Amino acid sequence: MEFKSIFCVTGADHSDEDLTTAAGLCGEVGAHLSVLIIPPPLLLMSSPPLEWGTGRAQAIAVPNYRFQQIEKFSQDVTRMERRSADILKRLKAMSLSCDVDTDYCDPASLGEVARQRALCADLTIVGGDLLNDETLGPPVVNGCLFDSGKPVLIVPKGAKATLSPRRVLVGWDSRVEASRAVREALSLLSAAEEVCVAMVDPKAQNNGKGAQSGADIAAYLTRHGARVSVDLLKSAGKSAATVLTQHAADTCADMIVMG
Repeated sequence: MEFKSIFCVTGADHSDEDLTTAAGLCGEVGAHLSVLIIPPPLLLMSSPPLEWGTGRAQAIAVPNYRFQQIEKFSQDVTRMERRSADILKRLKAMSLSCDVDTDYCDPASLGEVARQRALCADLTIVGGDLLNDETLGPPVVNGCLFDSGKPVLIVPKGAKATLSPRRVLVGWDSRVEASRAVREALSLLSAAEEVCVAMVDPKAQNNGKGAQSGADIAAYLTRHGARVSVDLLKSAGKSAATVLTQHAADTCADMIVMG
């Protein structure tokens, strides 16, 4: 798949690292960048503290309390509009095709908002700031990856991202999710110098055909022009994710493709 439209979510209080990563990837492949800024949760018009007095004192205090909430929300909106304009100006200065939007959604709706946006993009970038945000990260990742069915590129903090990887590790377990991930990454795999298909504790074939583990997917990728090798790994009590991550480091892989 060619990546012509890339989606990126950033929090209002995040650094520009995730945005810089997404912009760099778009510049690398000539893609359009759609940025969604998620501001802090909307202020709730809560009741004044119980210890406040009653009567005339409360009659004065309650409107003042409401006014303070409204004023703070207004300041947040102004700040977000300014940040949105700054981001758009910065991306335009990089000669990128882009759009920047802000969504004041309820925290419970974050996943659905992210899903809807991801459906109309070829790839979603999840950077380190978003990944480490305990409030925004989980619903955004769930919405974009599990609910939209579209590919997500996760870029841990400090990692170097590229859409032209030289060495790629494919985590293969013969499941639908792994097959979908491989299909979405075919253009990257075909262009890579090396593709390593890694299988953790592969189960023996029981259909009587006796095909070697990983042979089918290796042949499939080879027909698409990829240069493929197959590694069979033992978990030794570790999780598959841990084993694959370590093998990626050992083989100097630039990217892991898995579902």
